[in-house]
Amino acid sequence: MKSLAQRSITSISWNALASVITVAVLFVRSVLLARLLPVDVFGVYAGASAVIGVTVIAAHFGLGSAFLHRAPESQDEERAARGHFTLKLLFTSAWFIFMIFGTLLFAEGATRTALLVLTATTAGIQLAETPRLILVRRVVHRRLAALQVLTAVATTAVAVSLAWRGLTLWALLATNLVTLFVVILALYVWRPVWKPRVAWSPQVVRYYLEFGSRVFAATGLQGLLDRLGDLWTRFYLGATPLGFYSRAYTFASYPRRFLADPVAVVMGGAYAELKEDRRLLSKTFFWTNAFLVRIGFFVAGLFALVAPEFIRIVLGEKWLPMLMPFRLMLIFTMLDPIRGAVGNLFAAVGRPGLVVRARLVQLGVLVLGLALLGPELGITGVAIAVTSMCTVGMVLLLWQARSFVTYSPVRLFGVPTLALVTGMLLAGGAITLPGVIGTDWRTTVVKTIVFMGSYAAVLIGFERRQTLRLVSEAKRLLSEGSVRRGASWL
Repeated sequence: MKSLAQRSITSISWNALASVITVAVLFVRSVLLARLLPVDVFGVYAGASAVIGVTVIAAHFGLGSAFLHRAPESQDEERAARGHFTLKLLFTSAWFIFMIFGTLLFAEGATRTALLVLTATTAGIQLAETPRLILVRRVVHRRLAALQVLTAVATTAVAVSLAWRGLTLWALLATNLVTLFVVILALYVWRPVWKPRVAWSPQVVRYYLEFGSRVFAATGLQGLLDRLGDLWTRFYLGATPLGFYSRAYTFASYPRRFLADPVAVVMGGAYAELKEDRRLLSKTFFWTNAFLVRIGFFVAGLFALVAPEFIRIVLGEKWLPMLMPFRLMLIFTMLDPIRGAVGNLFAAVGRPGLVVRARLVQLGVLVLGLALLGPELGITGVAIAVTSMCTVGMVLLLWQARSFVTYSPVRLFGVPTLALVTGMLLAGGAITLPGVIGTDWRTTVVKTIVFMGSYAAVLIGFERRQTLRLVSEAKRLLSEGSVRRGASWL
């Protein structure tokens, strides 16, 4: 059997390739839909999605983290999978009934339609979580990568086709319907990963409920942190402002979805296997986050520089009101993957409750920011509040992580921060040169070349030896090594 390092690198490679394809496809879809659909339709869809996103946490109840966590009760994979599916079936059914009745009683019009469709499709996808987690637990991600690409292509084809024919809300809802179909097909029908079976073992159920209850507070708070800005915007500012805000977040999140998400998914399983070895866990934790920081700072900085030109050229003039929120949300999506990585670490070592305190502080920051800035600054104030919340949370979580891993914050953030500041200053200065300002295309090209060159120059100048060592070690591990024999990555 391949070593953990080999499986991790192979899985990251599959996910990175799938991510490149998926992000490209979804980016094209987002652009086309932004041009074809009214702004307020995105607001209706985003508002309903926020309600689903917050409430469905009750159906999760931390069961996935309990399945991934290695404990005596979950060591037998088949037994653990049956227990997980049984509880998911119960929790999801209860959530589904609650949401259907609540929607029929309190929602109306387009919002009711969106909530009913999203409730049904989300419930179905929830029941396919067990086979997906089995693959994550094994750190084998090829099928998941293929599923990701297939879902992106299928949903894009259907959504754009419907939007082109004049359908609005249903063009967005179709993405959820198609996703459900593809997920069931890929995990349960075609060469099934696992066949659904129910089982009731008091010992396993007790473990899931005890572990899940510890995770539930943290995941519940995180779900609220992720969605509270959307909910507040929808109910206090309306569907159209939420349309602008949701698109700002969507386009700002592409840097994270490009490479950060695939790495985070893979490393959750890797952390669980390394939890007993602090030295190796520390090295893996630092390597993962160093990669996320360097990639995230680069892409977020570049997007922030070319944001005005990007909106005018790609999306159209009608989306210019999202410029400032878009730039602010780039900071959020630049830092948020680190928060996710630390959360995976705490779940892997069996201490998920440690994130609760940090997230309570984050919730306080977010609520205060929305109350003070939202009414005065609109969606810009919402973006400031969300970005401030993310920054505070990242600092608190990284501080708590030092109980389990050893790392240097200066080594983690120092060089990429210097590269980011240098690149933005030089690119900002370059556009003041005679002849640069004039057309959006020329300005974009100049900003991009100057920023990319200066960012790369700083990284190479300070970290060339470390980068070459990482590449060399990754190649060696793929060809021969085991985790403990050859994982001195840093």
